[in-house]
Amino acid sequence: MNPIDRHRLGQGTWYMGEDSARASDEVRALQLGVDLGITLIDTAEMYGEGGAERVVGAAIAGRRDAVTLVSKVYPHNAGRAEVQRACERSLGRLGTDRIDLYLLHWRGGVPLAETLEGFEALRRAGKILAYGVSNFDTPDMEEALRAPGGTAIAANQVMYNLRRRGVEFSLLPWCRERGIPVMAYSPLESGRREQQRLFGDPVLAQVAARHGATPAQIALAWLFAQEGVTAIPKAVHPDHVRANRAALDIVLTPEDLAALDGAFPPPRRKVPLDIL
Repeated sequence: MNPIDRHRLGQGTWYMGEDSARASDEVRALQLGVDLGITLIDTAEMYGEGGAERVVGAAIAGRRDAVTLVSKVYPHNAGRAEVQRACERSLGRLGTDRIDLYLLHWRGGVPLAETLEGFEALRRAGKILAYGVSNFDTPDMEEALRAPGGTAIAANQVMYNLRRRGVEFSLLPWCRERGIPVMAYSPLESGRREQQRLFGDPVLAQVAARHGATPAQIALAWLFAQEGVTAIPKAVHPDHVRANRAALDIVLTPEDLAALDGAFPPPRRKVPLDIL
């Protein structure tokens, strides 16, 4: 079974672990999310240069079996031998003996075949249960699947939200056809200005008003309506964690979806992959 198949909503950790003064709030936010049933947690060795993994480790201490844990390796650590050491360091920071899903954060100079060979060795050793990629466009995925071990790729994590729908033209259908889940990072946009552009849209506000919800909750509910997609917003304030969980209960109507398509049109041609 794919480790993220049963999850439509997870918890992101980008920018966590960068300030020790905020660490306790970050830990409590993740624990609250798990308490509410948001048991998928996504992190990476890049986030806070390991700081986010330490925060996650503190949050899941004593409840590891309740959590589906995702982490990512830097491209420069993705060589056949290097990825073994990088994974061990991540396991140490996370305080666990296994990572449920281990992703290559983005493509670098290491050949994909070498990275996949390293992933396979980690899986055979029980250090990871599954592996995948992040920030891979359709040609990257096609190349990866041709490499030894490529058919075991269990997920592709990309930037995807109402304002950034480019993946719908070819990548998302390609992944769906092959049963590869897509993890949507920055599902509520990234940065205050971009979030204001999203949340300030009048059509989004109208749909939110019909459901007694916030624009952010509708943006998440729209992603939940997309087949094979898992959204991983980050939240530190308890109210935001609860609001994200409540978005799972919103069912958008065909009229809602049509209105959002009008305000945020799907792509009509291939566009470059959005990457942060």
